[in-house]
Amino acid sequence: MVENIEVRTLAGAEVYMMVDWARREGWNPGLYDAACFHAADPEGFLVALHDGEPAAVISVVRYDPSYAFLGLYITRPDLRGQGFGKRVWTAGMRHAGTRTIGLDGVPAQQENYARSGFRLAWRNRRYQGVGGGQADPDLIDLDDIAFGRITAFDYDVFEADRRRFLRFWVAQPDAVRLASLRGGHLSGWGMMRTCVEGYKIGPLLAEDPGTAERLLDGLLAAVPGEQVYLDVPDMNADAVRAAEARGMTVTFETARMYLGTPPELNMAKIWGITTFELG
Repeated sequence: MVENIEVRTLAGAEVYMMVDWARREGWNPGLYDAACFHAADPEGFLVALHDGEPAAVISVVRYDPSYAFLGLYITRPDLRGQGFGKRVWTAGMRHAGTRTIGLDGVPAQQENYARSGFRLAWRNRRYQGVGGGQADPDLIDLDDIAFGRITAFDYDVFEADRRRFLRFWVAQPDAVRLASLRGGHLSGWGMMRTCVEGYKIGPLLAEDPGTAERLLDGLLAAVPGEQVYLDVPDMNADAVRAAEARGMTVTFETARMYLGTPPELNMAKIWGITTFELG
């Protein structure tokens, strides 16, 4: 085991390296994830160094005084088992403080997270499908919705106030953003971002199944013939059925786990997780 490991905060541009490590792990990040992630908590991205070079990384984004989300926990393959991961993990936990911490754990790490006190809340399924079909002409561009209405809709589907993150997330380039109005009321919204391979939908949020399926179809229609991914919480049986009815198949799973008091979320409104890295 290596001793005297240095841990420091990653500067903004260095978060691109972190996201590239995620690409090498096969996690298929978005092309603009790094800038959006860093905006959520500039101090929440940590690296452990070996001879001055990055050896392990972790993100622990503090959304508010009560909640943080852990992700991008990666040790360089040639340095695993030498204590770098443990050291950066400890620093990440210290950064979170007394907050409840959420994460979406890959299968290989779920037992380790459980030993650290994290408890299973639900499982997410990553569905893969092909874009195409027709969009409902009544769907509108999310850019036509005031940002305050978007964040108000978000309050009962996320564990904390994430306005700072969403401001960057919904404005990223090369994304498809759709919203549904019912009598002038925002009944759902979703977006799809460009990734290393294909596109990922996230979030996909709706008050009812009809709205959710119209948004899903609208997003799929925007990229005919392209690979599309959707991360569905298995607690939302309607969302699972909708993905499978469109010929999408499961390629990957994670476990949503919490250390601390689990939040109370309106799972029926969550049809697509925003991102496994930041919740």
